[in-house]
Amino acid sequence: MTTLVTGATGNVGRIVVTQLVEAGDQVRAMTRTPRSARFPAGVDVVPGDLDDPSTLAAALHGVDRMYLFPVAATAPEVVRRAKQAGVRRIVVLSSGAVTGGYDTDFHLPVERAVEDSGLEWTHVRPGEFMLNKLWLWGPSIRTESVVHEAFPDVAWCPVHERDIAGVATAALREDGHHGKAYDLNGPELLTCRQQVDAIAAAIGRPVRLDVVTAEQAREIYREQGGFAADNADFLLGFEDYSGGESEPEDRAELDLGAEWPLPTSEQVTGRPARTFLQWAHDHAAELS
Repeated sequence: MTTLVTGATGNVGRIVVTQLVEAGDQVRAMTRTPRSARFPAGVDVVPGDLDDPSTLAAALHGVDRMYLFPVAATAPEVVRRAKQAGVRRIVVLSSGAVTGGYDTDFHLPVERAVEDSGLEWTHVRPGEFMLNKLWLWGPSIRTESVVHEAFPDVAWCPVHERDIAGVATAALREDGHHGKAYDLNGPELLTCRQQVDAIAAAIGRPVRLDVVTAEQAREIYREQGGFAADNADFLLGFEDYSGGESEPEDRAELDLGAEWPLPTSEQVTGRPARTFLQWAHDHAAELS
């Protein structure tokens, strides 16, 4: 039995590859840049591009199970080719925004393509990634020991990328997950202030929180480039999930209500979900 991991160099996909190898599975890792990719010994690394389904024939050959990175435009054709090649189970990296009805253009079409295929399917729907804070705050922490934040008291439950991968790995390897969509969050409700404190504790030095306006934060993120620049408008309320303009508003804290606690990876893996402090320790070298 061979499992194909698409998006294998991604923040979740690379961990799925490692976890499958550690479990003793045969793993094929698909990437657009196989020569520069680094994977554990024994992984079959193949070229392929989800933007161009015609490149997938070799990657899909002999594959039984597939971890699918979401590309909405080509998902129906990718899934059709996977089914034709003999794939019988697909686990989709989706988004918690689908549950709230916010994501109708990016992840929902991928989910629907897989569901309509008649194959076994599982959707993994993480909320906010803890990793976002590495991309948003990391540059200023490394150079100035400061975090510039427009919404210091907004609270949420960010999730560790290893927990997301753990759920995907379980759904790929185990029976009993067919037809399920797993919403994933972290185990703690934390404000940005508390997250900054956790990072300071992990790297062993003070980190100052500089409260700025949304407009100022947007300029800072744009200057940083990369993830911060690409996502500044959405994260700061200038743009909605579909890319349309919206009026920036002060964010409200999470209304716990009857929904608390929010679902975590523990309901699937049986292991406690990792805390933000654990994540900060895991990435201390990158934050220092």
